[in-house]
Amino acid sequence: MHVPAVAHTCVAIVAYPGVGLLDIAGAQNVFWAASNAMAAGGDAGYRCVVVSLEGGLIRTAEGLSINTLAISAVEAVQESGYAIDTLIVPGTPDIMQALAENILMIEWLATHAQRTRRVASVCSGTFFMAAAGLLDGKRVVTHWRMSGMFESRYPQLDIDTEAVYRRQGRVWTSGGVSSGVDLALAMVEADCGRDIAATVAREMVMCIRRPGGQAQLSELLATQGKGCGEFDKLHLWLASNVGRNDLSVELLARQVHMSTRNFSRVYKRSTGLTPAKTIELFRVGAARRMLEDSARNIDQVADACGFGDEERMRVTFHRHLGLSPREYRSRCQAGIG
Repeated sequence: MHVPAVAHTCVAIVAYPGVGLLDIAGAQNVFWAASNAMAAGGDAGYRCVVVSLEGGLIRTAEGLSINTLAISAVEAVQESGYAIDTLIVPGTPDIMQALAENILMIEWLATHAQRTRRVASVCSGTFFMAAAGLLDGKRVVTHWRMSGMFESRYPQLDIDTEAVYRRQGRVWTSGGVSSGVDLALAMVEADCGRDIAATVAREMVMCIRRPGGQAQLSELLATQGKGCGEFDKLHLWLASNVGRNDLSVELLARQVHMSTRNFSRVYKRSTGLTPAKTIELFRVGAARRMLEDSARNIDQVADACGFGDEERMRVTFHRHLGLSPREYRSRCQAGIG
């Protein structure tokens, strides 16, 4: 496969006090691994730099300090031949404070991001891009926990509360933390082809990439952390039995040796979900994975995941995702959210 030349292509990741460490390191590691993979084939790779307004040490939210280049120095290099091809804005747990304390960075983004081939955000970095006016007319992604805050602050923008990442033209946005790895890997695939991206994924011991439209939260994650973990074994059993035609609240109650009434009460208190809603959630999750990863037709997926027929699955998908199973598969195949 032909590998597009990316020699001297500069990926600049913008840092600021309190930035999330993994938001930076995850994406940077992908581009570093891609450059190593390309070097093995005799090709030059990316030039990835972490920059800040003034340069020097920047303390991350996790307490580790990282050394950065001054943005002005990178711009000087740009004049002598290097291009800031990709600009990535990472997030922070305390995004509201960061917005208030980094007005100059927002102004810089507003005036300089348009000079790049593409601009992207990781996690709550989407807030910075919105503040700089880079997201007008776009459907965007941020960390699922911050979606409500984003909607309140930027009601004019269309927020996707589910997707791992979205690509719209030159603008890319991604969800929470590790989704920055998925975003960077998708960029590498777009630049260099699937073979290089697959090599990077194997090196990092990860999937080739999650489709952009895949949910940030799996059904297992959605049911964890709300209670004391008393139903974790039940959830694992449910994940393995999601296609059963006799799946019901009564069957779940028998699995944990409780009466149906007591189980329903305790389960709702522990997880925040009704047992019936959890069954539905697990079925949607299983169907999404099959639509993403298998060639089964829609009827087969519906049957395998316990929906019974395509129409019931279609109605359920619309309720949870706002699109049909066929539309979901098409979006995943196109690599968009």
